[in-house]
Amino acid sequence: MTSSTMPERNNEGFLEDAHAWTEGVATTIAAEDDIHLSENHWEIIMFLRYFYKEHEISPPSNRLFVKAVKEALGENKGNSIYLMQLFPGTPAKTACRIAGLPRPTNCL
Repeated sequence: MTSSTMPERNNEGFLEDAHAWTEGVATTIAAEDDIHLSENHWEIIMFLRYFYKEHEISPPSNRLFVKAVKEALGENKGNSIYLMQLFPGTPAKTACRIAGLPRPTNCL
């Protein structure tokens, strides 16, 4: 995917329009963070996209992100260490950016 086919993004790399997201866009955004998307990444990304569709917001903080993943996918995946290994830095913010969702409101 070339940058000319990349949907418009804000200064933090979040898509301006969540509906412009594709798996190719996710792969490109992840690569910018040196993240190679595995099946485990895709499970969290698809969960986030479903969460956004249901609630019309991104999980507002890392704590609520971890809690939502735990409720949906179990304790093995709903813990901050697992999510930080997949999405280094601020997992909720990084995962939402890759998933094409708006920036979580309480993430620094």
